[in-house]
Amino acid sequence: MTTAKDVADWMLAELTAATYLEQGAVVYRISEKFGEAFVYQNDNGNLAINKKVLKEFRTLTEGKAVWDRSDKGWRLLRQGEKYEGLQAY
Repeated sequence: MTTAKDVADWMLAELTAATYLEQGAVVYRISEKFGEAFVYQNDNGNLAINKKVLKEFRTLTEGKAVWDRSDKGWRLLRQGEKYEGLQAY
């Protein structure tokens, strides 16, 4: 049985490979790969990533990646970049 942690692990592998993970694209890939249990329709009618998945993903990426609000995606921290003060998701 697939868990939220499994989906978060997959997201981390995708982020590591690409160094950037766009929320709008990855939510559809999650839906296709893992099923509707890991996504939901938000108040705006858009597909969104399940909060349990995001919680697991945050745990896995703490201090390694940040949410880029302007691009609506996650990116790995750059070499020498400080985590403090950056937008967290």
